[in-house]
Amino acid sequence: MSADALSRSPLHERHVALGAKFAAFGGWEMPLEYAGGGVIKEHTAVREASGVFDVSHLGKARVRGAGAAAYVNACLTNDLGRIAPGQAQYTLCCASDGGVVDDLIAYLISDDEVFLIPNAANTASVVRLLAADAPAGLTVTDEHRSYAVLAVQGPQSPAVLAKIGFPTPDDYMAFVPSGDLIVCRTGYTGEHGYELVVPWDSAPEVWDSLIDAGVRPCGLGARDTLRTEMGYPLHGQELTLDITPVQARSGWAVGWNKPAFWGREALTAEKAAGPRRTLRGLELTGRGIPRGHMHVYAGESLVGETTSGTFSPTKKIGIALALIDTAAGVNDGDLLEIDIRGRRTEARVVKPPFVQPSVR
Repeated sequence: MSADALSRSPLHERHVALGAKFAAFGGWEMPLEYAGGGVIKEHTAVREASGVFDVSHLGKARVRGAGAAAYVNACLTNDLGRIAPGQAQYTLCCASDGGVVDDLIAYLISDDEVFLIPNAANTASVVRLLAADAPAGLTVTDEHRSYAVLAVQGPQSPAVLAKIGFPTPDDYMAFVPSGDLIVCRTGYTGEHGYELVVPWDSAPEVWDSLIDAGVRPCGLGARDTLRTEMGYPLHGQELTLDITPVQARSGWAVGWNKPAFWGREALTAEKAAGPRRTLRGLELTGRGIPRGHMHVYAGESLVGETTSGTFSPTKKIGIALALIDTAAGVNDGDLLEIDIRGRRTEARVVKPPFVQPSVR
């Protein structure tokens, strides 16, 4: 896709002024890293202080009308009945065969209103699926360009937000309104942090206040190294139409006791039978940087493939997530090999996260 065909966030000119290097992601032109920083410095800022990510490419959708929450609950995997209004929940939109259309965050505003944040490239699909089955009286609207999303992450994030007058909810996945924006205590880094849902036209003012408060701007490069260190899945890599939540070890986001959700029959059967492959963490014991779609071996047997891989700035080693065949009988602590550009490199099987999170 050419740069001219890519969508841009309302903060694009701010990123240009900061010397951002851009990359295409989900149909959007988004900052990968910034001049004077780079992935390592941006990653470290989030682990040790605070950083802000423009993630306005993420989708926004709203389901409204009598029984909206009950309807969403009958479609998406997680159980909205476990939370109360003012709380958000990680959930999955699955196909009938159990494959993952998208993973998203559901904000429970009331019994009659749910706000959704899907992934950029999947927003239209999620909206279409929800609208197609919606009963009379419910509306499903795509509000992708009505709001920007800023993720303020790091141990200093509560102090920074308080300094500029924004609320800092204490409970994980709780959200509160603040004027014309919403602040939710969540994120994709493993650190204490918040995501700010901001009206599109107000985003530059909020961004400026965060930068003026000393928060380091961070790009999608650091966002990826941070989430990989935590073992968090990325749709299109660890979760796809061909990779189910059972295989991706995301069954914790499935309300198994609910009477209905899309893909329930297939996922229940897979859970009972056991998945044919399972997502595992791999830490290189020597030098090398793994990437996605690299073969994983046990001796001379091909037993899986990496889904994501990177250099861990925190541990200073190569790390990867990989789907490993269940039949291979691999256990945590076992040594496997990753074929990195034609060279076998030893890696130890570990249970993510690769670093200890601060989020509780």
